[in-house]
Amino acid sequence: MPLTFRIIPQRGLVVLEYDGFATIDNLRDATAAYLAHADYAPGQKQLVDLKNVHGFEKDYVRFMELQAAKTERLEGAGVQSLVVYIAPTPVALEVATLFTRTWTPTRNVVAMVQHSEAEALELLGQPEKSIKELLAATGKREACFTTEDTHGTSCPPD
Repeated sequence: MPLTFRIIPQRGLVVLEYDGFATIDNLRDATAAYLAHADYAPGQKQLVDLKNVHGFEKDYVRFMELQAAKTERLEGAGVQSLVVYIAPTPVALEVATLFTRTWTPTRNVVAMVQHSEAEALELLGQPEKSIKELLAATGKREACFTTEDTHGTSCPPD
């Protein structure tokens, strides 16, 4: 399952797009690449697009361990972040619910679920109505990472 993130530093935003079957290894690899990226900054808002997820790995113990490490890191940074999930399908909603439940114990992450890109972007204070419009408006391509299996590759042009 490819998992792509694009950092838009001028907006304090990272866009994550899932496609296909979501695996914990892809999430782990993308998280590591994001944290190591020069444009990463604690507290960046996150737009997580789950509309193309068709299934997900149900190893809840590994997932919770990964999320616990992320929670510790955010609490240690002392900043708050807004994460908005786009979940228009039953599978996407199941994944979004799993993520939002892991953020419940922390005050450092405010997690919300929306059914459309336009709703999610509005919550994040973005004027665009779609991710495609957002990426076109910001012109940001170089801060991009895509996982294919467990190998990161450069993002293809949109």
